[in-house]
Amino acid sequence: MRASRFLTKTLRQDPGEAESASHRLMLRAGMIHQVAAGVYAYLPLALRSIHKIEQIIREEMDAAGGQEVRMPALHPIEVWAETGRDEAMGETLFRLRDRRDRELVLAPTHEEVITAIARANVESYRDLPLLLYQIQTKFRDEPRPRAGLLRGREFDMKDAYSFDTGAEALDVTYQRVREAYRNIFRRCGLPTIEVEADSGAIGGKDSHEFIVRAETGEDTVLLSPGGYAANVERATSVPPPAPEGEPLDMELVDTPGVTTIAALSELLGIPESQTLKAVFYHADGETVLVTIRGDLEVNEVKLRNHLHVRELRLATAEEAAAAGLTPGSTSPVGLAGIRRIGDPTIRQGSNFAAGANRPDQHYRNVNYPRDFEVDETVDVATAQAGHEAPDGTGTLEAVRGIEVGHVFKLGTFYTRTLGAEYTDEDGKLNAPVMGCYGIGTTRVLAAAIEQNHDDKGVIFPAPIAPFQVHLIALNADDAEVSKQAEALYAELEAAGHEVFFDDRVESAGVKFNDADLLGFPVRVVVSPRNLKSGVVEIKRRRDADATKVAPDAVERTVGELLAQDAL
Repeated sequence: MRASRFLTKTLRQDPGEAESASHRLMLRAGMIHQVAAGVYAYLPLALRSIHKIEQIIREEMDAAGGQEVRMPALHPIEVWAETGRDEAMGETLFRLRDRRDRELVLAPTHEEVITAIARANVESYRDLPLLLYQIQTKFRDEPRPRAGLLRGREFDMKDAYSFDTGAEALDVTYQRVREAYRNIFRRCGLPTIEVEADSGAIGGKDSHEFIVRAETGEDTVLLSPGGYAANVERATSVPPPAPEGEPLDMELVDTPGVTTIAALSELLGIPESQTLKAVFYHADGETVLVTIRGDLEVNEVKLRNHLHVRELRLATAEEAAAAGLTPGSTSPVGLAGIRRIGDPTIRQGSNFAAGANRPDQHYRNVNYPRDFEVDETVDVATAQAGHEAPDGTGTLEAVRGIEVGHVFKLGTFYTRTLGAEYTDEDGKLNAPVMGCYGIGTTRVLAAAIEQNHDDKGVIFPAPIAPFQVHLIALNADDAEVSKQAEALYAELEAAGHEVFFDDRVESAGVKFNDADLLGFPVRVVVSPRNLKSGVVEIKRRRDADATKVAPDAVERTVGELLAQDAL
């Protein structure tokens, strides 16, 4: 492709609206065009990369036994009402009405529709296992679309769904798709971390995310040297021990103006790990009190999953007062008539300081279960860097990352709710067990740029680069330069390389800056100075130095460099 005829316009300055490296560089490189907040047109450079990502996905999903389908993006609201997700998804759903005043939604995902397809086509155990996938546009009315393609309101996704006869059969499919995902990201040139992930309120026991390391990522992952890896929403840990000792008599102390754990710790001269924190939540209309060690934080994802509620938020002062709670000095000591949840950390340690349920006063030497009760004990603590891994494999480290893939055991929620059944070998009706598997195809492109760039521009992994070779003709109006560049262009394309030929009459600085910005794997430069020496300059985008070779060695050298970049 000749640059002089290609639809792209590079920018010298960073766009003011750019929030991340990928957003900034994709706008500067002319890869995307913003139409509205969180809505982008994919221009030729981006689309070429997306098509390569999609092709890799198709090959690996087909190899895993998948069959490609195409489901509609426009759904009648009744499809979502059957599972209750019309309400559960809330404002995330894009809703509209047709000319007959029937309510429709733009699909953010396709569990309901794929289950209806299975219901219509699966009759016997002989029809299973079944693995169906599609590459489709999704719509989610994000409250804060950000960072370009990393979190948009319209985006492309590969979503797959499996149907199996039972948990053991699902595990076979699940592991096969996990392996396919490893192959996909490896072939895209994208190193990922595979981590345990949150299963959600209706999920099965297994859920894994594939995370690309990036400081701009929204996900926090906790890793141990010995191999433990989990998203912070899912992770468990062993926090440092709290002080232990013989239980002392509980005593009331005045704590004027003290409403925080930090202030209480300082006033009493004790570590925060020797305090108890009481946090009250509004959960589907019920006020819930959570008690946890003072140096820890409540993991609201864990809490929501345990409570199986749709709405979970901190209770307001009015809601707390109505439940008899005293903000700044609440504890479960003496409290009744409210649902009380305790984190297991209340059992480790002794002689805690805790609220006295009255302003400006706290208790010292509070011990569980002598001095207070909880209705249930469940892990709701947020694991932290510096804690020990739960499997004893070392101290946890926190890294930031971008989720590019998620595999998930759904169980039978959708099949039972929507009446999808099959007849087993004994003639009995059963609900197929489902799994779902997602990859954000456009997010993979953005994540690849987040992981592969420098201060000059993108550094594309070769397998998903829009072009493999950036051929530059300096002084393109020079007859000898033009002749040699045209000959190399024809030779490289004939050899099967995708070549972006910068044949524009522009300065060397403009062309080199654009080459660094666009970030194609190998750059080939034809210039009057090099021609006088009988050589052509070749450089990998990842390397600092260029090499010079004879024109008849260019194709071979380009192939060798691309092979290195693909390793």
